[in-house]
Amino acid sequence: MPSFPSRSGGAAVRARGWGWRHASRRAWSVSDLDLAIQPGERVLLLGASGAGKSTVLSALAGVLGDADEGETRGELTVDGSTPDAARGRVGLLLQDPDSQVILARVGDDVAFGCENLRVPRDEIWRRVTASLDAVGLDVPLDASTSDLSGGQKQRLALAGVLAMRPGLLLLDEPTANLDPDGVREVRDAVARVLAHSEATLIVVEHRVDVWRDLVDRVVVLAPRGGVLADGTPNDVLGRQGAALADSGVWVTEHAPVAPRRERGAERGGLLRAADLAVGRAAGRAIASGIALDVAAGTATAITGPNGAGKSTLGLTLAGLLPPVSGSLTATPLLADGVRTSPIRWRSRDLLTRIGTVFQDPEHQFLASTVRSELEVGPRALGLSSAEMTARVDELLARLRLDALADANPFTLSGGEKRRLSVATVLATRPRVLVLDEPTFGQDARTWRELVQLLSALVTDGSAVVSITHDEHFVRALADREFRMMRGSGAVARLEEVR
Repeated sequence: MPSFPSRSGGAAVRARGWGWRHASRRAWSVSDLDLAIQPGERVLLLGASGAGKSTVLSALAGVLGDADEGETRGELTVDGSTPDAARGRVGLLLQDPDSQVILARVGDDVAFGCENLRVPRDEIWRRVTASLDAVGLDVPLDASTSDLSGGQKQRLALAGVLAMRPGLLLLDEPTANLDPDGVREVRDAVARVLAHSEATLIVVEHRVDVWRDLVDRVVVLAPRGGVLADGTPNDVLGRQGAALADSGVWVTEHAPVAPRRERGAERGGLLRAADLAVGRAAGRAIASGIALDVAAGTATAITGPNGAGKSTLGLTLAGLLPPVSGSLTATPLLADGVRTSPIRWRSRDLLTRIGTVFQDPEHQFLASTVRSELEVGPRALGLSSAEMTARVDELLARLRLDALADANPFTLSGGEKRRLSVATVLATRPRVLVLDEPTFGQDARTWRELVQLLSALVTDGSAVVSITHDEHFVRALADREFRMMRGSGAVARLEEVR
């Protein structure tokens, strides 16, 4: 294992009455933050959804935006300088592996940050090799980045950050979209690096088990500003665990419990797949031999490793990708019609029949405010103003978005964006919901409320198909679980496990 010192030791972080407010918002995303982090400290930053955790990391990384995008007050420094002046000292790892892959080849991607810092060429490639060794990514330098799994992409992104030798390492829910193996890969890679580094670490995560043993301090942001708790992991999570759980922090010993939904009677098939093969490129299957029935009044979970084809299957079931081969049919639009493939339906037909929540919430936002976003579907259906307002108001309240009705969707926290993306689908009341990672970014309270909402929809006769790595969610909601398994070749298969 190579030594990984930061350029001049760990960085110091200081906040004095610091706050940030988006230009389109009345409320401050973060306010009255007083915090001092010493060089080399390893901090787990917690808080309820919307408390401002990602905002703090973005600010420290110098990527929050200028005066046109928001207003700041107080003081925030890295080694005594503004974050903008300290960008070369800070490395930020985001939660979405795909959002951080820049170049086509592994070696070039890791070298990208160093090149921007004008590191000498020979030194760059020494760092690239050392960084890949440090994170345990054993692939050729000319390997295609598009062929990597989610866990591998996240380790690749981490290697790119480490190659810049940051004094401050920021991790923003880096395992949120990974399967259990990918979570362990990234966590172990960070552990190896920390064992040989002086860098200061701040990691944001809703579920603390992954990082609890790697940090020496836990800081909890208060939803209305300031710090709710600050101390050692045992002190904050042990002695104050119950109170933190009540505020929305996901504490393992006080994990939220959603009543297990009792399986009801199936009310007729809505989707049926037989010997189905799915893929993104025409004629190229990444999963095949899929047999699946989706009935009204049922909840189906699709699990499995990153890169096996779960999201591709979800988009195919939703009528957004054509099948590569095999059969996918749905109940007819008219009572006397014949079963057809959803890919043949118009967008208007899909609105009330199949609703889709993408893995990346931002991919489905169209409007400039949260309320307008929720009105897009009902307006396309031609609902009256009164009915549209009633639906939107109900969803805003149920998903704790009412205080954000006039906010720009792109300024929401990750968890708030996810709840909004779910709400946009619910606004048209489709018979089938296809949800890709519906619970990522949720705190304990919003997780429980989301599970209860989906459970009620299934009880009322809707069908929910969820692509997820959340074992708690599967246990609470799913009637059936199908696991996407990689076969002996490159093509995966779907197997029912319960």
